[in-house]
Amino acid sequence: MTTGRLAYRGLHTRSPEPVDDSAFARIVGVGTAVPDTSYSQQNILDIFRISDPKIRSIFLNSAIDRRFLTLPPQLEDGARAAEAQGDLLNKHKAHGIDMGARAIRACLKRANAAVSDIGYLCCVTSTGFLTPGFSALLIRELGLDPYCARLDIVGMGCNAGLNGLNAVAGWARARPGQLAVMVCIETCSAAYVFDGTLRTSVVNSLFGDGAAAAALVTDDDTGPVPAHDVPKVLGFASVIIPDSIDAMRYDWDPAAHKFSFFLDPDVPYVVGAHSEDVVDRLLAGTGLRRSDIAHWLVHSGGKKVIDSVLVNLGLTRHDLRHTTGVLRDFGNLSSGSFLFSYERLLDETVVCRGDYGVLMTMGPGSTIETALVRW
Repeated sequence: MTTGRLAYRGLHTRSPEPVDDSAFARIVGVGTAVPDTSYSQQNILDIFRISDPKIRSIFLNSAIDRRFLTLPPQLEDGARAAEAQGDLLNKHKAHGIDMGARAIRACLKRANAAVSDIGYLCCVTSTGFLTPGFSALLIRELGLDPYCARLDIVGMGCNAGLNGLNAVAGWARARPGQLAVMVCIETCSAAYVFDGTLRTSVVNSLFGDGAAAAALVTDDDTGPVPAHDVPKVLGFASVIIPDSIDAMRYDWDPAAHKFSFFLDPDVPYVVGAHSEDVVDRLLAGTGLRRSDIAHWLVHSGGKKVIDSVLVNLGLTRHDLRHTTGVLRDFGNLSSGSFLFSYERLLDETVVCRGDYGVLMTMGPGSTIETALVRW
């Protein structure tokens, strides 16, 4: 198990009941989008005619029932076409714009806001590279104000949603009343390599396509008024384990002539071993204990990752019900997974005013990102 050096950062409240929390940004809306087509794990095995017992076992024991994917075109013999890197980038762009725009519209509807209200747009992705990036493309697609401030976060991986949320919350805090939006756009099927090897099969069995958006604003008399109680973002804490920097990566596969994901089998144990430290760091100085956290929204990184976090943090299956539910119904959605879980929590209507929540994402670095919120 890798230990490595730890590096933390965070902004923390000093009391579990802040005297004046009006300076903190609120998450006033969330929205998600997926492709039109979905497949069971058995569907995928049949489509790609996978007979290797080891690979079939990986698919069928993944705790995933269904994923939304954009598969390669079908040939006359029923097989799927081989996609060159250029084809994958085109898929990343076209489906990314579509899903990203739909997620933002759904988010704005929940926030009781309009496209014209957006003053800052942050786009997060790790499934392709574009210049100009998604922020510019979505400003054109949605008809945003061309003076809208923007940021593209590219290549950080599954943890990047909370890195983006940190930037968006900071922008919103500095400009009360102005709406900031983050959207995570991951067309993971634009990063697949179908070569029948065990390395690529692990990835191909896990990830799904999806986009998720969150809208934030700091209170004043002019910002959007959501139709429900919303949480304020109180702080962030992060840990990076440099000794496991190669454990999760997206790099060039010379044999396939395209980019390819790699996941080390020890990733779940590395993440789990450091989850307790970073959460304790997040809560330091707040007067809160882990038992005070009512809601846990953890990245749906995979069955073993979820189990490792559960054991190391002393959580229950109920605590991570939305994390496991998103994995079951969508697979690993990379940077936007935690917002799919957050949306499910809101739809469950069990949150009470004053509840605390912890958001957690994990990804390459190896990195764990956390945020503390309060309704």
